[in-house]
Amino acid sequence: MTKVSTASAPRSLSEQLAEWAANLDEHAVPDTVRSAVANTVLDTVALAIASLDTDYGRAVSQAADTPGNCTVFGSDTPRSPYDAALINGTTGHGEDFDNTYEGCPVHSGVVVVPALFAAGEAYGLSEGRVALGMAVAIEVMCRLGAIAKKGVHAAGFHPTSVLGTVAAAIGVGVARGHDAEQLKNTLGVSASMSAGIIEYLADGSWTKRMHAGWAAQSGIRAAAMGGAGFHGPVSVFEGVHGLYKAFAPSIEPDLTLLVDGLGQHWEAANVAFKPYACGTMTQPYIDCAVRLARRDIKAADVEEIVCQVGEGTVHRLWEPLAHKQRPPTPYAAKFSGPYTVAAGFCYGDAGLAEFTETSIRDPEVLELAAKVRFEVDPDNEYPSNYTGHVAARLKNGETVSEFQGQLRGGLHEPMSRDDLLAKCQANLTFGNWSGPDAAALSTFADELFGSAVPFSAKLLGK
Repeated sequence: MTKVSTASAPRSLSEQLAEWAANLDEHAVPDTVRSAVANTVLDTVALAIASLDTDYGRAVSQAADTPGNCTVFGSDTPRSPYDAALINGTTGHGEDFDNTYEGCPVHSGVVVVPALFAAGEAYGLSEGRVALGMAVAIEVMCRLGAIAKKGVHAAGFHPTSVLGTVAAAIGVGVARGHDAEQLKNTLGVSASMSAGIIEYLADGSWTKRMHAGWAAQSGIRAAAMGGAGFHGPVSVFEGVHGLYKAFAPSIEPDLTLLVDGLGQHWEAANVAFKPYACGTMTQPYIDCAVRLARRDIKAADVEEIVCQVGEGTVHRLWEPLAHKQRPPTPYAAKFSGPYTVAAGFCYGDAGLAEFTETSIRDPEVLELAAKVRFEVDPDNEYPSNYTGHVAARLKNGETVSEFQGQLRGGLHEPMSRDDLLAKCQANLTFGNWSGPDAAALSTFADELFGSAVPFSAKLLGK
């Protein structure tokens, strides 16, 4: 007789993650994570309001027009939860000024806040449950990104969209009080809703902007299906045809990073906030360019500028070089190493005002951008650390350099709450917002955890 083993099979990653999330008590969320969640709310909402009346903001609002009771940030017209999440995620991410994560440039805020705020209003959840869902979603998104590193981008996909769908789904499920079985199915379902290619790099078109909103609304949908008992694959992460095999086939993923130390070590506490309204990887180079100009160097004095860069940033920021030196649209300029360096040098900043049709056509900036090139530094730490190294060779034969050793606003040089309040208020002002100011939004965000009050985002609409 063949002996049948009664040993239980090892639990899948989705089962381990679901069990942790289902049993997490909000009192176990440390203060560092609560602060990161509140800062993420503050940053995300102001950016969405600032971008609502842009051309792409108006377009997505017109397309996503299903009536409902969920707030569109900065608007007096509520929408269905799916459409509110799509609009808020698109406008929040539209200017690429939103939070990020240094292990992989995933933008958690513009996925998680729109998804959880819409779910909170749609399902009548408490403020505390919405806050807990955001904490879980940000944690999962950062851990998924730490595994992916450069792999998702290398395959031609956008990690914010691909990984954000999964994160939003489990966050919404947690906020709704789903059990471990429901969350396991939600995770399995969510990966089949992941999408988002990065071909926008070719012409500066708008699809990257919608990726965050797409992930947010997909997360709400996946949580609803998993919660209703719709089965998803239990091996969604580690399977032969799982998430990383599909979206990051070039890597050997260290999947232990998804579950090791859950509840003891929180990656959500390490989210970074941007000082500049453009791609994450170029931010330290802008700091270098700003400092070069402060050394009383004029653009006309420069013969060439050479940036030492990480190999993984080249296809997004530097090639084809002639195209990047003269970006066709303000959005394309956000992912141009030459333009952002030249803008930082000439304007002394790279905020929302430096990425307009007028700004990107400035002859002085374009003349300098044409002198900016790159060299790959094999010792560059990207993506584990974001550094900048810029050397300007002057017409008098002198070479002057600047080095930025970390992402300003990141783990090693974080923004203070005052910094974030100033950024928030500037973005609200840019969007001609007449509602609650940055201080009031800060209070709203800080009071979410622990509150049994029914969630409402109506103060964020007109």
